[in-house]
Amino acid sequence: MMRLLPAIPALLFLAAVPAVAQDGERELSLEERVQRAEDDLAIRRLLVDYSRAQDARDFSAFAALFAEQGEWVNGDLVYRGPDAILDMLVSVYGEPEPGFVNRESLHITSNIEVDVDGDRANAHSRHLLIMRGPNGEPTPALAGRYEDELIREDGRWKFLRRVDYPVMPTPAEWRAQMQALRSGE
Repeated sequence: MMRLLPAIPALLFLAAVPAVAQDGERELSLEERVQRAEDDLAIRRLLVDYSRAQDARDFSAFAALFAEQGEWVNGDLVYRGPDAILDMLVSVYGEPEPGFVNRESLHITSNIEVDVDGDRANAHSRHLLIMRGPNGEPTPALAGRYEDELIREDGRWKFLRRVDYPVMPTPAEWRAQMQALRSGE
């Protein structure tokens, strides 16, 4: 098993980046394959950084993940541009206290699929929000999927449009839970 460990990155690279394009297209050059792999990894990192910044309540870092014309969408709610997205986060969570350490929740991003086309890409993923339960146990609170349009802006991958589709609970059920939580019920 130990001899296989050094080969794992190479195997993952080869599995993620086929040498021949689909549907009989031309064979990709080594440079094109490396660029495709780098873009794929950068986009996956972007999706993970989204969860990390949200959990850390690092709202500036979170908002910076969006392009200048970037949008965050959930149902009828649409926030355009990093400043509007930053304002939305502060209105939902409030300003984090200095030295904030989140011990109440964490976001998990999974099932990531990425399709790159030059300086544009699409990604699909699932997300799960885990909250601290009444006795400190991890409790699933919210699950859904993201549909993303991405753009390379100033040499970095950013969200052009991130659409959050809640699955469990439904948006109406989640609003009712949050209202009850705010009112102390």
